[in-house]
Amino acid sequence: QVTLVESGGGLVQAGGSLRLSCAASARSFRVYVVSWFRQAPGEEREFVAAITWFGSGSNYADSVKGRFSISVDSAKNMALLEMNNLKPEDTAVYYCAADPRGAYTDSQSYTYWGQGTQVTVSS
Repeated sequence: QVTLVESGGGLVQAGGSLRLSCAASARSFRVYVVSWFRQAPGEEREFVAAITWFGSGSNYADSVKGRFSISVDSAKNMALLEMNNLKPEDTAVYYCAADPRGAYTDSQSYTYWGQGTQVTVSS
């Protein structure tokens, strides 16, 4: 079983920054990929960013390229999402997910999810 716990969400003014954390715990299972998704009210769950557990590669949705940065500290079992220049359209619940069985940009590929953390960006 893999457990994921997100933290760091909150309310921030447009143009501000937040850092989200995903604490991962795996027992008898190796985590290979960790991703962030987000879901706004009335919308589909949207891919944000992904990284290999050992930091060998990463990818981002076009909407966040140049503003968000994903990283992993494997020694601390932590995945981080640094969000800069936040915009009101970034407002959503952000979820951490691990180990896709298919395409890493597809939310249905993931077995393990955190509870989510709310990010609200005011104008």
